[in-house]
Amino acid sequence: MSVAGTIRRNRLRLGVLVVALVAALAVAVWRDVALTALLTTGFVERSIRAATPIALAAIGGLYAEKSGVFNIGLEGFMIFGAVNAVAVTWLVSGGTAGTVTQTDLWIGLVGAVVLSVLYTVVFAIILLRYEASQIVAGLAVWILGLGFGPFTAVVIWGSQSSPRVGRIDAVSVPGLAEIPFLGDVFFDTSPLVVLTLLLVAAAWVFLYRTRYGYWLQAAGENPEALDTAGVNVSRVRYAAVIFSGAMAGLGGAVLSVGLSSGFVGGGLTMVDGRGWIGIVAYLFGNYNPVGAFGAALLFGAADMFQIQLQTINVDVPATLTGLLPYVVVIIVLAAYGRTRMPARVGEPYESEN
Repeated sequence: MSVAGTIRRNRLRLGVLVVALVAALAVAVWRDVALTALLTTGFVERSIRAATPIALAAIGGLYAEKSGVFNIGLEGFMIFGAVNAVAVTWLVSGGTAGTVTQTDLWIGLVGAVVLSVLYTVVFAIILLRYEASQIVAGLAVWILGLGFGPFTAVVIWGSQSSPRVGRIDAVSVPGLAEIPFLGDVFFDTSPLVVLTLLLVAAAWVFLYRTRYGYWLQAAGENPEALDTAGVNVSRVRYAAVIFSGAMAGLGGAVLSVGLSSGFVGGGLTMVDGRGWIGIVAYLFGNYNPVGAFGAALLFGAADMFQIQLQTINVDVPATLTGLLPYVVVIIVLAAYGRTRMPARVGEPYESEN
C-alpha cells in the first residue's frame, strides 16, 4: 500500500485534521496567546490521559461492529465500569476513604471489568439468541447506566457521588523518565496509559495478523462463508460483544480510579458522553484500532485545549471554550460519510448446519 494511495483514501480525514489545527492556530494568534503556553509536554501527556477511556471504549465497539453487531451501549457500560470500580474499591478497603490503598484501587479496576463481562454476557444473549433490536438494546443499556450509576452511589454512600477514594498512581521508570519530552509523556505517567497503548497495539495485531481476527472480520462481512469454513459465527460474535463490554467497562474504571478519584453521578454522570465519542472515534479511524486511538487522542487534545485556554486568561466565556470538543466531534461526523461499515453489521445470522 503506497503512501500516496493512503493519502488519497484519507484525504477528507487529513483535511479535517488540518482544518482543526489551523483553527487552533488562528484562535491562538487571534487572542495573542503564545503556542508554547499550550503545546507543552504536560499538555501532550494530559491529552493522552484524556484519550485513554475513549480509546478503550472505541476498541471495544470496533470489535463488536467488525463481527457484525452494533454495540451502541458503550456509554452505559462505561458508567457501569466507573461506578463499579469505585464501589469494589470501597468495599475491599473496608468502607473508609482514608484506608484505600493502591492494591484496593487495582482490585476495584479488575472487579469492574469482571462485572462488565457479566453484564455483557446478558446483553449478548439478548442480542444474539433472542435477536433483539441492537439499537434499542444498546439505548436501553445507556438508560440503565444513567440510572444504575447514581442509584448504586446512593445505596452505598447516600449520595449520587462517591467520596474521594484516590487514584492509581503514576509510575516513573528510572533513567527513561529523564529523556526529554518522551520521558515525561511515556515513562513518567499512569500505568493505565501504558496499558491502553499496549491494548491498542495488541488489538491491531489480533485483528489483522491472526486467523481469529480474520474470523471476526468475516463474521461481519460474509458470515455464510465463515460458517461454510466450519467456524461457529455465533461464538465469534458472542466473544466480540463480550470483549466490547469489557473494554468499555475498563474505560469507565480508568476514568473513575485512574484519572479521577471517585464516581460522580450527577447529570450524565462523569462519563459525560465519552462512550458516544468512542463510537465516533472508531468510525473516524475506519475500524482500525490505531486509527481509533488517533481519533480519541484528537478528542482528548481538544478537551485539554479548551481547559488550557481557560487557564491562560483568554477573554472567551468558558461556556464557549467548553464546546470545543463537541465541535470537533461534529466536524469528524461530517467526515464519517466516507467510512465503509461491515457489510452485514446489524443483521442476525443463523447457521444452516
